[in-house]
Amino acid sequence: MLPTIDSTTTIGVIGLGYVGLPVALAFSNQFNVLAWDKSDRRISALRAGQDTTNEVTATELQSARNCEFTPAEDSLRVCNVLLVTVPTPINQQNEPDLTMLIAASETVGRIIKKGTVVIYESTVYPGATEEVCIPIIESVSGLKVNKTFFVGYSPERINPGDSEHRFENVIKITAGSNKETADFVANLYGQVVKAGIHKAPSIRVAEAAKVIENIQRDLNIALVNEFAQVFERLDIDTGEVLDAANTKWNFLPFRPGLVGGHCIGVDPYYLTHKAESVGYSPKVILSGRAVNNAMPDFVANRVERLMRDRNVHTPTANVLLMGITFKENCPDIRNSKSVDLFQKIQKKVATVDIYDPLADLTYAQEGAEISLIEYPAKERYNAIVVAVAHEEFRQMGIEKIREFGVSGCVIFDVKHVFPKNAVTARL
Repeated sequence: MLPTIDSTTTIGVIGLGYVGLPVALAFSNQFNVLAWDKSDRRISALRAGQDTTNEVTATELQSARNCEFTPAEDSLRVCNVLLVTVPTPINQQNEPDLTMLIAASETVGRIIKKGTVVIYESTVYPGATEEVCIPIIESVSGLKVNKTFFVGYSPERINPGDSEHRFENVIKITAGSNKETADFVANLYGQVVKAGIHKAPSIRVAEAAKVIENIQRDLNIALVNEFAQVFERLDIDTGEVLDAANTKWNFLPFRPGLVGGHCIGVDPYYLTHKAESVGYSPKVILSGRAVNNAMPDFVANRVERLMRDRNVHTPTANVLLMGITFKENCPDIRNSKSVDLFQKIQKKVATVDIYDPLADLTYAQEGAEISLIEYPAKERYNAIVVAVAHEEFRQMGIEKIREFGVSGCVIFDVKHVFPKNAVTARL
């Protein structure tokens, strides 16, 4: 029997990263929440009012009176709702890596009690919740879905570094393992998500909707990235072309850039993996991925050509890379294409210094050999690459940035942070 949604509802959140922490705090406004993460360091930091992801403030953490951060897995046994919010990355072969999702499902199986509703927020390929997660819970717990426990799915829509689109004010997709569970999940999320609920007809539909949201963005960015490569050869500024085209009412205002992170650069491989498993070989999706994955090479080669055009001997050149995180106003460098850009440029010049006042190197990819400088020196660099559009860089201004370069320094603006006439070139 499904639990009642009332003051006795206790929600357990498994995984306290970019998704889990905002979700836990949002639900704690209405319910008692036990928030668990396998990292003792993460729990200790949150208890001290510190969020290294910068998704919530110390004030928000301290005011969350109904949210208890716990390092003890067993403490979740009292929960009648469990939310799974762990990452679902890809491996080096661009295949789905469900390691953390499987481990979280095993955790659920160990602590679940009869009547519990388990809701997954992790992004997966269509069918993964029912084909991978539910069988694990059943095997570990000895319970049976839709008889002694229930499963829902509500794909996350957290946008790291975005203070405007928050958990509470973004429409939420929900689904359930049967009609009654679907109604329960929709009603539960409706208590805290004020923007509204879209109740999908099945978990598979909700899973598919999530992956195509990001695939659509990936393909649109790939298209303008290809435009950028064509227009560079035609000596046309891509930004000016896009500004002109954007005067048409139905033109989509995408911009070129480096596409990394945990969603846009990952989710396409989840759908292509599933498609190939049923005998279909995707073409458009993988073509977009290929274009976006090649952009660090394109930018590095272009910066090298610009330096040579100014008679810089590139093997002895010094380059400043401004920004190493996967997106602006965010500390995370995991799956960052700026890291790839750094490695490409590093092979061409004497020194590449990285300046990023937001970056957290805790989870740097093994072997990446990344280090940050405290602040750039004046008149040192032959080229400056603005790779990430941090607000701090905008506030710094182009004149201040120009001081870091030698006379005739190349300034390449990947993210169109500054006007065309203020930089040497833009992507």
